[in-house]
Amino acid sequence: MPLFGRKRKDEPEFVAEPPAPLAEPPQVDENGLRSMADHRDYLLSQVEELPPFGQQLLDAVGLSLCEDIVTTISLPGFDNSAMDGYAVMAEDVAAASEDRPVTLPVVGEVAAGQAAQHPLSPGTAMKIMTGAPLPEQADAVVPYENTDRGADDVRVFEPSDRGRHIRRTGEDVSAGELVLAAGDRLDARRIGLLAAIGKDKVLVRPRPRVVVLATGSELVDPGLDLPSEQHIYDSNSFLLAAAAKAAGAQVFRVGLVGDDPDQVRQVISDQLIRADLLLTSGGVSQGDHDVVKQVMPELGSCDFAAVAMQPGKPQGFGLIGDDRTPMIMVPGNPVSAFVSFETFVRPVIRKLMGVTPYTRPVLRCRAAKAIHGSFGRMNFARGVVSVDADGGYQVELAGGHGSHLIGDLSRANALVIIPREVEEIPAGHEVDVWLLDDDQ
Repeated sequence: MPLFGRKRKDEPEFVAEPPAPLAEPPQVDENGLRSMADHRDYLLSQVEELPPFGQQLLDAVGLSLCEDIVTTISLPGFDNSAMDGYAVMAEDVAAASEDRPVTLPVVGEVAAGQAAQHPLSPGTAMKIMTGAPLPEQADAVVPYENTDRGADDVRVFEPSDRGRHIRRTGEDVSAGELVLAAGDRLDARRIGLLAAIGKDKVLVRPRPRVVVLATGSELVDPGLDLPSEQHIYDSNSFLLAAAAKAAGAQVFRVGLVGDDPDQVRQVISDQLIRADLLLTSGGVSQGDHDVVKQVMPELGSCDFAAVAMQPGKPQGFGLIGDDRTPMIMVPGNPVSAFVSFETFVRPVIRKLMGVTPYTRPVLRCRAAKAIHGSFGRMNFARGVVSVDADGGYQVELAGGHGSHLIGDLSRANALVIIPREVEEIPAGHEVDVWLLDDDQ
């Protein structure tokens, strides 16, 4: 039999291993609902802080420090003047008064960044600027306003005690001192301190790269004409991208994705190369066109849950791709998407950044009017917090409870938290809120 007629031995086919399963999800109640806190804590348990990365100072604003900072220099680094005036010896002006001023010859001038040409001699004065090094032998500074501002000779009208108006070496920070610790979040004040001690870069956890995409064939990008009355402008991806950016993330907004499963699958797969977290809105409920939920099992391990909260009941989470990149899927109604971001996505972003606390601080406010909840679900109502006549905080709702009311959401500055076992917060009673303009 000719060689080419022989049957070759079949080569074994490569079979991809199924993705590793997620950790055991939290228990549900008798209605099949998972508590908001359980779902949030579950997501947090599935992500790890990003590895440290060196950043220039201005790129590190808002990030979490991953090293202790011990200064090698003191602040101030030398004795210097706290005022514009005259460097003197305190004993020379001890008897000065308005009636009997002390007159001293001016023997020099010291500006910031310069050093005195010679030590100060007894019975003389040296003009000195704020921040300028103190001349040797000088032990006090007389401010301009306590003198006649003379150029050759100066008349001093008030005494100046030893050490007065002098910034001593190391009185702010001493060389060898721990000035910042790992875990500290770098704000403008701390960036200023780092620059003052000569640091130009620091080791921090980087900003998470968050890819945001919205699904739905009915969506149209803002700026374009709506093809029909059945189409709407995409607000969710802009809302979520802006929220993620405000939370400290580096954000990539992806163009609109329709309801075609192959397209959704491909777009998600293509984004894995630049994502520390993927965030989608829409496609996670029970509708026939909820394609995100449909394609997720092919991309990785996933968990879909009904959470006992309103709005935002349907939630999805997965670890996808070879690197098991986290992906959070939130509902498509704008208010549901935003509330889901605040309750679940923002804490995950902060954990990736190593910034604590993960959740917003709770503020107690007095309800200006009765606020109704929905028994069995934790309610997040849009509220407006203001200061009342007594100087305390009060809150009232910004419109209705509908999950589509983005106009009301835009007017709110807080989310009012109504526990799942409460049907109504009476007027005058206290209620917990999250202030949305507080980035702590």
